[in-house]
Amino acid sequence: MLQRIAPSATILALLVLSMSGCATAPQAQTKTAAPTAPAKPAVPALSEAAAKALAQAEADVKTAKAKHALWTTADKALKAAKEAATTGDSAKVLKEAAYASSQVKLGLEQLNYPSMQY
Repeated sequence: MLQRIAPSATILALLVLSMSGCATAPQAQTKTAAPTAPAKPAVPALSEAAAKALAQAEADVKTAKAKHALWTTADKALKAAKEAATTGDSAKVLKEAAYASSQVKLGLEQLNYPSMQY
């Protein structure tokens, strides 16, 4: 009976010792603090008109999606406006957001057209 337990006990003891060795391994010490990364340049803020136009375009696209009337041109224009907003390009945000809203308006109007199925 003792011969049967001995291999299991040996394996268990080795397992416990190896696990405790990992928990107490010395940590590498750093001599100095790591240098900080250079600060990212500040993104220029959008103008108030651009921010409003972007918010309106997002709302318009959401409405068109809900009614299954979203044109791909409107979706692409909204994505371009959001990308321009990340760089702070107010002029491009205004242009793309206005285009997205106009495309949404046309898509919603298209819902009122008669069906072309015969």
